Amino acid sequence: MNHYAKPVLMAAFIALAGCGGTGDDAAADAVRDNAEATADVLDNRADMLEDQGLENQADAVENQAEAVREAGENKADAIDDADINASAPAR
Repeated sequence: MNHYAKPVLMAAFIALAGCGGTGDDAAADAVRDNAEATADVLDNRADMLEDQGLENQADAVENQAEAVREAGENKADAIDDADINASAPAR
């Protein structure tokens, strides 16, 4: 039985490995797009604050926008890395 189990388990593992790691960037792209949209809203809010002469508040909101962009990019990169690692053969 052990003689047959090993090839069957290897075939099952290969099939499961094929399910992930497709190289499809849709999830990461969605994260980037959402972060960018959120940051754009914050940038618009910062512009409105500047128009009202509230420079300190505008600077703080601009910093938040940049933090959102960076967090979105980091999360998207992690998704891409996980997708690539899922397609790598096990060692």
